[in-house]
Amino acid sequence: MAKAPGFKQVLKAVFGAVVGVQSEQQRQQDFQTTTIWPYLVAGIFAVMIFVGLLLLLVSWVVEG
Repeated sequence: MAKAPGFKQVLKAVFGAVVGVQSEQQRQQDFQTTTIWPYLVAGIFAVMIFVGLLLLLVSWVVEG
């Protein structure tokens, strides 16, 4: 197993998952890490930002 992922690697993996595009090499590298926690925290944070942006957009459209 590989060492814990760096901040840049986690962001790249989470962004790739959100967009839906990721290379096979990157996916393999993500699954070889020793811990899942950085990915969980970054994923939850990304989902919270996405939901917040959707709420802002909907409230903007409903008001206008």
